[in-house]
Order: sequence, then structure tokens, then C-alpha cells
Amino acid sequence: MYFTYGLAALAGLAQAWPTSESQHLAPRAVSYVDSETGFTFSETKAAATLSSNIIYRIAQPANVPAGQPYDVVLQVVAPNSLGWVGLAWGGSMIRNPLTVAYPNGQKPTVSSRWATGHSTPQQYPSATYTPLTTGNKSNNTHWQYTVKCTGCTTYTGSSGTVRIDPSGSKRLGFACAQGKVSNPSSTSATIPVHDVYNYITHDFSAGANQNFQALLSKNGVASTGETGNITGKI
Repeated sequence: MYFTYGLAALAGLAQAWPTSESQHLAPRAVSYVDSETGFTFSETKAAATLSSNIIYRIAQPANVPAGQPYDVVLQVVAPNSLGWVGLAWGGSMIRNPLTVAYPNGQKPTVSSRWATGHSTPQQYPSATYTPLTTGNKSNNTHWQYTVKCTGCTTYTGSSGTVRIDPSGSKRLGFACAQGKVSNPSSTSATIPVHDVYNYITHDFSAGANQNFQALLSKNGVASTGETGNITGKI
């Protein structure tokens, strides 16, 4: 049985999330070329159960100027057994963008969250998600979303400005639950408490795209490189 806690469910991650670098990390990302969108993604698989994985894919521009913010395209493939999946861009619960998503027919909902302590995460307006016109779907085994994120890779953390190096590897956190969201069309939906939480090590360099801007345009999205101010539903 799963008990619904609303946004407070994510707060449990603050206390339960592994904090030691010695925790097992999933294999580093490899390159994956998506024939549907045309992007080259860095791909890492995270174990959701003993027999199924969540696939996290990230694409970014090649040759990002040093110190500059940059957009990414995030593609996530999750088994239908999962009611929601999450990604922590700073590798922990506290003071970093949290991407939470759950199935909603053919158009999964993606919600931007943030926590300042061991308390209920709030919606986070400084990371925004724009759906691509392709790459959002579901079938009888999996659901998938593909979005551009502005504000996921640069943010103000506990010790100041954090910028994820687009040419290096980064420890990210992930979490998921089998419990279903009761109102999946809402970006502030209540979610069941997580069943799984752990780390992955993601090699961003495997997802560099020389034609990043052109591919965004091909998929119906503009790149701003600036932080937006809304939370998006795809």
C-alpha cells in the first residue's frame, strides 16, 4: 500500500537520500543518438527495480563558453510500473533543481521543485521546461518525455552559484515510486512517497551537439539561454 503525502513526500528524500560518496553509482553515461528528435544524448540507466531501469538522457550544445549558462534537453524513459520519477541536478535534496515527472496519457507532466531544508519542496520558477514537439509518448510498457530545460544546469546552491560543467561528469540524484499520482495533469500534484532513491554518475560530454540550436528549432522549441519563470506541463 502507498500513502500519499503530497509535496511533502519529496521532503523524505532530504533525510533518506544517501549522503556518502561511497554509495554505489550507476555506470557513466554513453552516447545515444535519438532518431526521432535528432539529438545526441548522454545516457545513463538507473535501476528502478531489480528488473527495470529509468533511462536518463541529456543533450547540450557543444563548445559552451566557459562560465556561461546553457540550456539542456532532458529525455527520460520510465517503465509503466512507476507513478513518478525525479532527478536532482545537484545530487541531493537540498538547494538544487528537482525535476519531477509523472505519466498523463500521451503527455507526461513535468514539475519544477526546490527544497531549502528538510521540509516540503516548493515549486521552483527559476528552472523551466518546454516540451519538444516530438519525443513525448507512452505505450503498453513505458512512458517518455522530452523537454528543454532552462535553469537546470546553473543555480544558486548552499555555497553560492553552481554550474554543471558540460564537458565533465556529474553526480546526480534520482528517485521514483510505483504509487500513482491522483491528479496527473497538475504540476503541483500530490505524489506518493518514494520507493527508490540513489545516485548516478552522468558524463555530460557524451551529449554534446554541434547543431543544438538547429535541432531545437526542428523540434519546435527556441533556445534562450536565460532562466524562465514558469513551471511547464507537457
